[in-house]
Amino acid sequence: MRLLTEWFKRYFSDPQVIFLAVLLVGGFAVVLTMGDMLAPVLASIVIAYLLEGIVAKLERGSVPRLLAVLLVFVAFLVFVTLLLFGIMPQLSRQATQLFQQIPSMITKGQDLLMQLPQHYPEIVSPEQVQALFTVIHQEIAELGQRVLSVSFSSVVGFITVMVYLILMPLLVFFFLKDKRLIVDWVIRFLPSERRLAKTVWRDMDRQIANYVRGKFLEIIIIWVVSSITFTLMGLQYAALLGMLVGLSVIIPYIGAAVVTFPVLLIAWFQWGWTADFAWLTFAYFVIQILDGNVLVPLLFSEAVNLHPVAIIVAILVFGGLWGFWGVFFAIPLATLVQAVITAWPHTKREVPEAA
Repeated sequence: MRLLTEWFKRYFSDPQVIFLAVLLVGGFAVVLTMGDMLAPVLASIVIAYLLEGIVAKLERGSVPRLLAVLLVFVAFLVFVTLLLFGIMPQLSRQATQLFQQIPSMITKGQDLLMQLPQHYPEIVSPEQVQALFTVIHQEIAELGQRVLSVSFSSVVGFITVMVYLILMPLLVFFFLKDKRLIVDWVIRFLPSERRLAKTVWRDMDRQIANYVRGKFLEIIIIWVVSSITFTLMGLQYAALLGMLVGLSVIIPYIGAAVVTFPVLLIAWFQWGWTADFAWLTFAYFVIQILDGNVLVPLLFSEAVNLHPVAIIVAILVFGGLWGFWGVFFAIPLATLVQAVITAWPHTKREVPEAA
């Protein structure tokens, strides 16, 4: 008990530490308990945070705040409209076509794998190959049932999407327009002595702003470049695969490894072991190399100083808590934890002098 008391005095004797701890615990509690209800608000805050960087640059260029907000907001609406009515229908169409082609792909793959027991009977048996494809057929059947169940709830999903499409743009606009008013209102409820919280916020804001905006640009650039490359090379489902490659950059290390499998698999089913397959593979790995060695250093001016193990643990923990958004913000949230640990006051233990 004495050790616990000393530890508490050492790390929680400062009132600012108590305030920071309460603020962090309260924030996480709100997201965990009311995250679903507040999802439109939280998503709007994220989008407004992304757009605020552009608004701030326009303001620094002598553009009035309201005009800068209107210009950025209109550009945001144009982007969302293009995404919903220009790109999403094509992605949906290609996803449907790919789903319809899966049985023929499985049949082709089964014919290829059935040749393995003939060439390597001591390693692979026909029963093992048959058992593998039995499991694959069962998984596809279950996937089809899940897709069918989703289609029955499409009315509810459509209503939810419409609410998001109407509510979120309004929230984004007011978060941008009334940023100072909202921030001042929140500050009224905070204690006057909050130096430690300010230190953590400055460190976190600098790194998160760099990371989130840079990651968004990285997704768009890799998505566009991959889609154009796949289209020019004649790969089927180019837009869908380009989107997957773009979204794969959200998860460091793991995303690129996972998305490689469907890209090369579809290319192989289309061309087989041909020169077209080899060139596609070469182009895909060139995109990955340029992303990691050229694009990332350019976009992320301030590197996030986290060990790869810490990044993977953050992805698993926050992804398990909050799904897609948890994965997307895993590194910023890990940066928040690091900023808190760095700024947390450490009282040195007094060592008694030897008599």
